[in-house]
Parts: sequence; C-alpha cells; structure tokens
Amino acid sequence: MSKYSIKNFKDELKHLDSKELADLLIKLTRFKAESKEYLGFLLFQSHDIQSFVVQVKAEIDKEFLVINTDSPFYVKKSLRKILRKIRLYSRYTGQKENEIEWLLYFCRNLGSLDKSLLRNHQLQKIYNLQLETIAKKISTVHEDLQYDFRLELEELKGFLPKW
Repeated sequence: MSKYSIKNFKDELKHLDSKELADLLIKLTRFKAESKEYLGFLLFQSHDIQSFVVQVKAEIDKEFLVINTDSPFYVKKSLRKILRKIRLYSRYTGQKENEIEWLLYFCRNLGSLDKSLLRNHQLQKIYNLQLETIAKKISTVHEDLQYDFRLELEELKGFLPKW
C-alpha cells in the first residue's frame, strides 16, 4: 500500500462536497479512539483553550489520586501514563505554553506524593527529566511567559528528597 502526502490529501479533499467529507470523518473516527478524541477536541473544545487546560489539570489530579502506591514500579507506570496523556493533549492544542503548564503541574503533584516513595531513584529520574524538558521548552515561548515559567521551575528544583 502506498503512502500519500499531505498535499495529496489536500488536493483530493478540495473535490469533495460537505456530505462526503462528513462521511469520511465519521469513518476515520471509527478506527482509532485517538482520532475520535482529537476530532472531539477540534469540534467542541478548541474555541476555549483555557477551559481545556483546566480540564486536563483536573484529569491529572484524578490520575494522581488513583496511583497505586504499593511499590515504586506501579507508581512509575502510572506516571508514564499521565505523561503520555500530557503529550497527547499538548499535540491537540499545539501550544508550548500549555504543555509547560501541564508539566509544571505534573511535577508539583509528583512532589506531593509520599516522601518515602520519592526516594526511589527511578521516580527521581522521571522528575528530573521532566524538569529538563520544561527548561528546554521554556526557551520557545514568549519572553514574559519565560520569566514566569522559570520562576516556577526554580521553585520546583530541589523539591524532592535526595536518595
């Protein structure tokens, strides 16, 4: 099966009427839940990004509440799941500011977990990698936001106990 470029899709979609286009979108959403979620975002939430940011933060809170803290292994799996969702939602919005905000929120919530769990080397590594990711992404946003984000980032550095 051959692969098509974006240009091929654009050219072909220009020739479709609205009913055919709607049918095509419905067929597309049946194949993958991620496509369905993204289309839902584009149709219903893309006009109000701030409420979407708040919804994602609420979802992060819920995910942190259900983390199985029996062992660091389960905590690590749950954290990876949360980070996958953050990356997915940041691709939806396409705005680096939102991703930075969610990652800072993630790090704050991670720091509020049981301190005995946070002595685990792997969990500290996840935390430190997120701080590095945030630091890299900060340089891509507007200067005023950079200042605010850097203040929050400095506050989060050294937040975890040393192992």
